[in-house]
Amino acid sequence: MEKIFALYFLILIFFGCSSSIDTANLGSQERLDYAIRLYNDEDYEIAITELQAIILQFPGNAAVDNAQYYLAMSRFKRGELILAAFEFSKLIKNMPVSEFVPQAQFMLAESYYELSPNYTLDQKYTKKAIEEYQAFLDFFPANTNVAEAEKKIRELNDKLALKEYNNALIYEKLEYYTAATRYYDSVVEVYHDTQYAPMALYNKISLLRSREKTRDALDEISKFLQRYPNDQRAKEMESLKTSLENLLSASK
Repeated sequence: MEKIFALYFLILIFFGCSSSIDTANLGSQERLDYAIRLYNDEDYEIAITELQAIILQFPGNAAVDNAQYYLAMSRFKRGELILAAFEFSKLIKNMPVSEFVPQAQFMLAESYYELSPNYTLDQKYTKKAIEEYQAFLDFFPANTNVAEAEKKIRELNDKLALKEYNNALIYEKLEYYTAATRYYDSVVEVYHDTQYAPMALYNKISLLRSREKTRDALDEISKFLQRYPNDQRAKEMESLKTSLENLLSASK
């Protein structure tokens, strides 16, 4: 019985150390298969080392684009998102006919999506994610990830709109009305298909009224009713439009 347990222990040690086997003399496909096994076993650190070695050792080999893709994915899985984006970009740029390009383009966008911070912070990665998702949609419109890319673009645009909307609220509170109006306009015109656009236009109308800019307010009310006839504030805007028109008529 002791011999059986000893043998079982040795087998466990052998397989436990299998991730560090000598791969120097393996062919490109054998080494790639080994690296992918490491990736599937979530042993990303050693997988990265093996995949980098394949790329350096077998330039021009058919295994290289596979290695490049799994290298990028390993970086992504480890949360090394900037490095992942770099590796996905390398595949797209250097291996344009690879079968992995569509998925690499999607994952490039996903990398920036994961880097996108809270709306209160700098949004350069948010904008980069939108750019890369849009490139994915433009080049691969029939891909199975199209719906997901479109969903993420809407989500990220909402975040950008929220940042602009929040800036407008801050400037209005500080009584910097020109700046507040500029940010409200940005939400309405740039992010017109987000939930914050009607909110921004409504606030702009209220701001114009508080500053007794009645004609400007009427113009914005007409815009609101034209663009958002089904918005919950539409009836209020219709009533206000009538009220302001009567006010102007009475003042003549």
